[in-house]
Amino acid sequence: MKERVVVVGASAGGLTVAEALRRAGYEGAITLVGDEAEPPYDRPPLSKHLLSGQWEPDRLALRSEADLAASEVELRLGVPASGLDLGARTLTLADGARLTYDSLVVATGVRARRLPGTDGVDGVHTLRTLHDALALRDRLRPGRRLVVVGAGFLGTEVAAVARALGVEVTLVESAAVPLAAAVGEAAGLFLTGLHREHGVEVRTGATVAGIMSAEGRVTGVRLTDAAGASVVPADDVLVAIGCTPNTEWLADSGLSVQDGLECDEYCVAAPGVYGVGDVARWYNPLFGTAMRVEHRTNATEQAMAVARRVARPEERQPFAPVPYFWSDQYDGRFQAHGHLRGHDEALVLDSDLAQRRLLVVYRTGDRITGVLGAGVPPKALRTWRGFVATRTPWQEALARPRAAAVPTG
Repeated sequence: MKERVVVVGASAGGLTVAEALRRAGYEGAITLVGDEAEPPYDRPPLSKHLLSGQWEPDRLALRSEADLAASEVELRLGVPASGLDLGARTLTLADGARLTYDSLVVATGVRARRLPGTDGVDGVHTLRTLHDALALRDRLRPGRRLVVVGAGFLGTEVAAVARALGVEVTLVESAAVPLAAAVGEAAGLFLTGLHREHGVEVRTGATVAGIMSAEGRVTGVRLTDAAGASVVPADDVLVAIGCTPNTEWLADSGLSVQDGLECDEYCVAAPGVYGVGDVARWYNPLFGTAMRVEHRTNATEQAMAVARRVARPEERQPFAPVPYFWSDQYDGRFQAHGHLRGHDEALVLDSDLAQRRLLVVYRTGDRITGVLGAGVPPKALRTWRGFVATRTPWQEALARPRAAAVPTG
């Protein structure tokens, strides 16, 4: 009987697993299960090109219908997984179907967190799916008022797109400095300054006390901060307060689930079960810690690593990448390499808001573990990324020739 690999999750990570298996010579059956009815599409452009109107939905397709047919992958779309029996190696779908497998890849991603009490209120949005992005895009018109709750990279990307479309934007963040916990205060202040220069009202140290509505439509956001209570009028509200891994269907499976599906350095969660993408929390030996990375590049790299492992189980190569992400905002791009969260020090090597230039390097313990740049020559970022990849001690990295590390002019 033919072997079968079942991949749960039909976004970039899941699709990459299936295609990489075929490229590796895997001849068994492959089934790709997805909870959305749409064929696999790319998510990063949702908050950029699609939301701005530069792209239409058809440009997000990761593969054409012909390419999907040629890959000889069975698609089960629009039906989420509902349960897993590890002993019987059987996956149950929400429609009652049961799929047996030899290898199972969990790539179910994450879902957007919501504010309590906002279900059913017209004009309150999250942004995770194509449907979400199209619903928000229809509302972004000159003169309308958008409140973005959460000044992480998703929230700030949407704020930038909305301002370019002529929308009045208020960005609300509970922390004193946006993104300080993730990328440090200097980078957070740089980003704040960038948005204020473009006319965004940034409210920091403010928490949402409630969403105001009339006749089922949002009318404003009630905030509480050091100055007391206030109301920000709104025609629409985007809730961008983070994501939750889609692991509920694994609750009775016996797999270890804690802020994602827990995996070892080979992305193995249990014999024959692997984790890929946003849902996977795996041990990265390069940094000596477990991490869960919600970025597109990591999903595809991890998918290729898992596919190699499934196709050639005798090869034992840990998945130890230098994570990478980017964020396009206004006319610039932020890029980061490494593991920035949980850093002990964020050293600013260059910061010039007027020139849209920023370079920050990160230390954890006695080694360099990350770099973030905007408006920085690619050579400089590659230099610092190399230090991260080779586990270069902090002082040694800083002692290298400064001309190669710090941009000028």
